[in-house]
Amino acid sequence: MLNNIGLPGILLIAVVVLVLFGRGKISSLMGEVGKGITSFKKGINDGNKELEDAANESGDDAKDVTPETEKDKV
Repeated sequence: MLNNIGLPGILLIAVVVLVLFGRGKISSLMGEVGKGITSFKKGINDGNKELEDAANESGDDAKDVTPETEKDKV
């Protein structure tokens, strides 16, 4: 159903949205979307950097991360 909207349909939707919300509201919304995308990309890059740093620090040394049980404590 939506596979043949075409350019006239998209333009009609854009005009209706512009009339309903106004230019100021749409521009502020797009600004917030841009900030969100930038923040998301920064978070992804920071996460990848942390993973790389952790991999470089540990090297080939494996850490034991199993939780202690009552038997181990005695």
